[in-house]
Amino acid sequence: MNYKIIIPSRMDSTRLPGKPLKLIDGKPMVWHVYQRALETNIGAENIIIATDSEAIFAVASDFGAQVMMTSSEHRSGTERCAEVARKLTWSDNEIVVNLQGDEPLTSADVIELAASTLSDTFLAGIATIACPIKSEAEIRDPNCVKLLTDRSNKAMLFSRSPMFSGVNALDRCGSKINQQESANQNFGPWLRHIGIYAYRVWTLESLSSLSETQIEKFERLEQLRAMWHGIHIQVANISEAPGHGVDTLEDLKRVRERIAQLCCV
Repeated sequence: MNYKIIIPSRMDSTRLPGKPLKLIDGKPMVWHVYQRALETNIGAENIIIATDSEAIFAVASDFGAQVMMTSSEHRSGTERCAEVARKLTWSDNEIVVNLQGDEPLTSADVIELAASTLSDTFLAGIATIACPIKSEAEIRDPNCVKLLTDRSNKAMLFSRSPMFSGVNALDRCGSKINQQESANQNFGPWLRHIGIYAYRVWTLESLSSLSETQIEKFERLEQLRAMWHGIHIQVANISEAPGHGVDTLEDLKRVRERIAQLCCV
């Protein structure tokens, strides 16, 4: 199928400044993300690194990527993607996958699944990915975003909390859920959200023009803005979470170790 990939990449991360250019196996992290995009075989002409950093622009240009300078005023990668789509005058129904520049372990299969899920769901403006939650620790971890869907896999709610009266739900029925669902290796009705999105261009434009909503500010989850305004988010399920993204120095160490292992296989 035909789609585009945009890799938003910025230097001023609060927890790990300059992370797109941190080296992993001798290459900057953004290079590894770009390789994952190339592995989809959609062609380098359909992959763009979007940045507000001259340093990232120079490095990405040197390894042969198509790079576009974007505004430093953007509040999110979604707004940066919208600027790219606007400048390149892509059609409203063009599908764009937002592949974050700190996700070097996201596989081509996951990227393709996000794009194909949106393509196959006419009413959706966004598609994303989820996998089962398999431990109570994940449920209680605010960095593990929880997701509920309806029977057609349309997203109903995202939260950093367990939902259903919060952790009290675990205290009431956690062990029962464990017993009932152990055969499926799931833990309760929640799914773990995987932070990759496919958008139609009209959705990007709509979201970038809308102000933050109260629930979005409370949860610190941008996708809740789309849901608040009635945009259909379709969810595709995978069995296991891909490798962790890089938000902290500890994450970077884990990713370096994982990529070193993969290179030795």
